Amino acid sequence: MKTKLVTPEGYKKLKDEQDHLWLVKRPEITKIVSWAASLGDRSENADYTYNKRLLRQIDRRVRFLQKLLPELRVVHFSPEQEGKVFFGAWVEIENDEGECKRFRIVGPEEIYGDEKDYISIDSPMARALLKKSVDDACQVKTPSGTATWYILAITYKAPFAKD
Repeated sequence: MKTKLVTPEGYKKLKDEQDHLWLVKRPEITKIVSWAASLGDRSENADYTYNKRLLRQIDRRVRFLQKLLPELRVVHFSPEQEGKVFFGAWVEIENDEGECKRFRIVGPEEIYGDEKDYISIDSPMARALLKKSVDDACQVKTPSGTATWYILAITYKAPFAKD
């Protein structure tokens, strides 16, 4: 089962997506479907068929977001989190081979889309890092075996944000 946590930024992004789909995209596609339907024979009308399918996809996503958003718990940063890895943290880690990774631990609904450096709180990596501090080692179980990672840095601000 997925964790129902979300960062404030993640919640805003999902809410903005829902609003855009419902208030902008759906009315645009509805107009196209109405226009295409007015042309007559729908069986060979590519505009009608394609846009009707697109309308169903939009409706499915809107229904999903309408159900999801009230269930999510927005987690705000708390000063007590400073120095340890918790939900919403940006973490930089390194393994024994010198391979470095930097990512943010977020809710499972936030890892899709443009954000390539987000990992789900439900992932084995995030679970292994939780409550750890800088210089701590953690063991992460992977399909290819157990890997050891060392925490180099923890921050709750975006890594390239200006103070």
